[in-house]
Formats: sequence, structure tokens, C-alpha cells
Amino acid sequence: MLYNMKDIVSTLDMIDRQHLDIRTVTMGISLLDCCSGSVKTTADKIYDKITKKAENLVKTGEDIEKEFGIPIVNKRISVTPVSLVGAACAESDYTPLAIAMDKAAIECGVNFIGGFSALVQKGFTESDRKLINSIPSALACTGRVCSSVNVASTKAGINMDAVALMGQTVKKTALLTADTGGFGCAKLVVFANAVEDNPFMAGAFHGVGEGECVINVGVSGPGVVYHALKSCKGQPFDVVAETIKCTAFKITRMGQLVAREASERLGVPFGIVDLSLAPTPEKGDSVARILEEMGLEKCGTHGTTAALALLNDAVKKGGVMASNHVGGLSGAFIPVSEDEGMIDAALSKSLCLDKLEAMTCVCSVGLDMIAVPGDTSAETIGAIIADEAAIGVVNCKTTAVRIIPAPGKKVGEIVEFGGLLGSAPVMPVHEFGSEKFISRGGRIPAPMHSLKN
Repeated sequence: MLYNMKDIVSTLDMIDRQHLDIRTVTMGISLLDCCSGSVKTTADKIYDKITKKAENLVKTGEDIEKEFGIPIVNKRISVTPVSLVGAACAESDYTPLAIAMDKAAIECGVNFIGGFSALVQKGFTESDRKLINSIPSALACTGRVCSSVNVASTKAGINMDAVALMGQTVKKTALLTADTGGFGCAKLVVFANAVEDNPFMAGAFHGVGEGECVINVGVSGPGVVYHALKSCKGQPFDVVAETIKCTAFKITRMGQLVAREASERLGVPFGIVDLSLAPTPEKGDSVARILEEMGLEKCGTHGTTAALALLNDAVKKGGVMASNHVGGLSGAFIPVSEDEGMIDAALSKSLCLDKLEAMTCVCSVGLDMIAVPGDTSAETIGAIIADEAAIGVVNCKTTAVRIIPAPGKKVGEIVEFGGLLGSAPVMPVHEFGSEKFISRGGRIPAPMHSLKN
């Protein structure tokens, strides 16, 4: 591809002044050949394979940063869902497998490793149950391991037994990491329609349909889109959509450049570019501020869902124009704690849990990095997960819940996580219970439009 001087200057300005970066270069690694009859042997194989495959990942990323002047914020690893890898093990506790992943991540120098995961949208294997039961201790004793569980899909419906179990798991994880504000829950995602090539944490895992090893890149750029929209104040939404689409095109091109360069240098196939507007707590790097730039007085007010729908669609269209391999989630993330504008909207009570749920109908993921009172029941958390899963199942899209019942915290207080994870205002949940609903168990059937064959 040929670049003219105007494009080069524009891109440099995006990097220097508008918070444009490569959010993550993520190496996906298959661990299916690490299966064995014991947890210890499996753990040793996991450590050996990850450290061998990813030994040059961080250095390669740093070299590309220096040579191209493009910030690469994170280098990460995703692996095969560990419930599959541990299935042959006789032991019931998979925490040693998480510890092996954590040690490998430290050795390779990556900031997170995802894949302590299970896929239970239609039912449990014994290994799935072992993994889910191990999540609280695994996340409490590791710093870099991320976990995810897929409890629903459009094809299978919603596994309500898994939903109930994940409500309990979230609560246990919060209690075991109470000294850090329930930080373990920030590394745990509950999905519907999880994708196999997501490079973003905490939900990344290396799907069984993927190859032996692959490079996926996640690009961000809320600040760039926000800056671009300043040039079309008062213009019709057609102009707004076109402006976002063209901006997304430029961002995705940069992501593809980095992805192909990393792929070639590491000798690993290029997978996808995920163009997701992933915000940070930095001012000017907020999805909420983009929505407000469209004319909303405060994110969360009436019109917010429509504005987010436009943003998400235009981002996807721009990405598809720029690359044949756009994947992952690609769109707009709305994590409360990681977005300065969302935090402000929540503190001003413009943004509530119900409005966030409505917004997830049209954005990329779901209820993300939301803190709720520490005394929120496991059944209420399960019901929140069920609501979000229903949105994903009926609308044939990925949805997720990353919720933190912050131990000892009440509505209006702040939970500090630091870094990219920011701080979360504790938001209220409904006072009426859902215990009898969650206790039914079973499976909510797949919708009629799942029968597409």
C-alpha cells in the first residue's frame, strides 16, 4: 500500500496527540498437545510450550514500536480453553495449571495471559466443573491469568445451571481477592457467543478452530474518533457516520501493518485485526466523550443507545474496508472503570446499570468492569448475567459480563484498580430479588432463528 505525506502526518498526529495506539499484540497458542494424566505433568508441558512459542513476542513488539514509532501498549498470550487441556487429569483442582500459565507469562514478559476458560453453553463435562470450581483460587493466587466461561450461544440457548454457578463463582472470587477490591473479578468474564480470536483481555482464549499458533492484534483509538468528530459539529448523522468510518479505516490500516510485521518476524501466521475502540482512564481517550460529541449533554441520557449504535456500525464498516481479516469483537467497548467519561456519567447518575444494559444491545461486548455493592447476592449477579446472555442469544452477537461485587463497598464509593483498569464507582442494583428465578436451573431454549440450516 502506498502512503502519501498527508496520510503520514495525519497518522503521526493521531499517535502524538490523540492517544492512538496498538492496544495489544496477542499470540494465540494451542495447548491441546499438553494433555496428560496428571496436573503436574500437564502444568510442566503448558509452561514449556508457552515459553518456547512466545519467547520472542515481547522483544519483537518492542522492536516494531521503535522502528515504526507506533506505541504497542500490551503484549499478551491466549491459550486453548484449559478445561479441554486438563480433561485427562485425574485431580480435581486446576489451580496448578493457572500457576504454570502465570509463571510462563512472567517469563515471557507479557502483561496478561487468557484461556483459563470453559465452554459450557449446552452442558458441563467433569473437566468444565473442575475448572469453574478452581477459578476463585486460580485468580486469587496469580497476577496475570485471565478467565472466561461461555454460558450461552444463539445455537444452544442459555445454560442456566452455568449462569447460577458463575454467580457464585464471581462472589467467591471477589471474597478471595477482597484485599485488592475484588480485583480477581476484573480478570473474569462470563460470555454468550464468545469468539475464538479475541485478542483483548480478560476474555481472550485460543479457540479450537484456530491453528497451532497465531498473531492477533487489537487496535484502539477513541481519542482519534473524538478528535475527528470535532470537525463536523452540527452536521447530519450521515456525515458523522462517514467521518467515523474513514477514521476507522486509517486506524485499522495501522493495525494490519503491525500485525503483518509481527507475524513475519515471529514466523507465526497472521490471524485478525480487532478494531475495538477500547478506552482508557486518560482524558480524551473515552467512548463516552465520543457519544457526547454527537450532541448528548451527558452519556446515559436519552439518545445514547442510538449514538452508540451509529458508532459501532461505522467502526465495523471502516475496519472491513481496511482489512480482509477483521475479527475478534471489533466495535466499541463500554467498560465503566476504564473510561473517564463513563466514570463521570456514572458519578453524575446519568448512567445506570439498566441504561448500560440497553447500550450493550448495540455495542461490541456487554456489561464491562462494573462495580456493584459487595453484599450483592450471587443470585442477583447470576440474573444480571442471564439478562446479558439473553441479549446476545436473541441478537446473534457476543455479550459478556465482567462485574465486581466490591467487598465492603457501598453505592457511591470508589474502587481503585490502577493502570488501564482505572477506578469504578459502585453502582446500585435492583433491591428486589431473583433467587427463585435463578434456582430453577435447566436451559433456556435457543431462539427460533437458531434453526438456520
